[in-house]
Amino acid sequence: MERIDAHQHFWHYDSIRDSWITEEMRAIARDFLPTNVLPSMQAAGISGCVAVQADQSQAETDFLLVLAEKYDAIKGVVGWIDLLDLNIEAHLEKYSSSPKLKGFRHILQAEDIAIVQEKRFREGIKALGKYGYTYDILVHRHQIASIAAWVGDFEEQRFVLDHLGKPNINGKERAPWKEDVSKLAAHEQVYCKLSGLFAEDINWKGWRADDFSFYIEHVLEAFGPGRVIFGTDWPVCTLAASYEQVADLIEGFLSSLSMDEQAQIWALNAKDFYGL
Repeated sequence: MERIDAHQHFWHYDSIRDSWITEEMRAIARDFLPTNVLPSMQAAGISGCVAVQADQSQAETDFLLVLAEKYDAIKGVVGWIDLLDLNIEAHLEKYSSSPKLKGFRHILQAEDIAIVQEKRFREGIKALGKYGYTYDILVHRHQIASIAAWVGDFEEQRFVLDHLGKPNINGKERAPWKEDVSKLAAHEQVYCKLSGLFAEDINWKGWRADDFSFYIEHVLEAFGPGRVIFGTDWPVCTLAASYEQVADLIEGFLSSLSMDEQAQIWALNAKDFYGL
């Protein structure tokens, strides 16, 4: 069964630019490039990946596209673009000649969610749709409700929620995350990435597979196997688990599904959503 990792990051570490990497995350305060993960991907039976931006600059987008040209394993790139830029269409026109560029992401979790209602931001989202690009939604759990209402204004735009919307897994918080995710999932143009399980709100040193059960099961129920996409969030995931451990964890949760449903989540949904 084909497997694609739809959420990886690559960087040449810069302490100023990458200040989001805190002292407790110092294990990932170094360079991470495709050569560092390809052996683990092969061991986990994963044939390709989608590289996702970590820095909010067009230089980041260009950096990822250069890597994608060099490494066949990078099947697609989710870059960054200034959605408030009045000249956004000129930039998108330039990028339209890069076949591996599939979409964009703006790190909303770091901002007042009200930004999505600004006219220029909304026009930016419409421009993405005009050029056929996807949009990755990166928000904290308390922002999901606002996003769930907002995406309804863009019925033709393809969205994907990164990292399950970052529920507080360690705190075993369920509401209002569950209800807000259900509201978001009601919009059929929205997918969800089964990724980022080892983000901020998990016990990196003492986690158990059961810790994730409620959250994964709800995402599968809310979105259905046809709109859930596998991703590791490498190398951030290595703060708590090896690449192979992440893949094994997801495999365990998907084992009760039919082979067709598993194939969707492991690769087919990513290929359909991103046009890989």
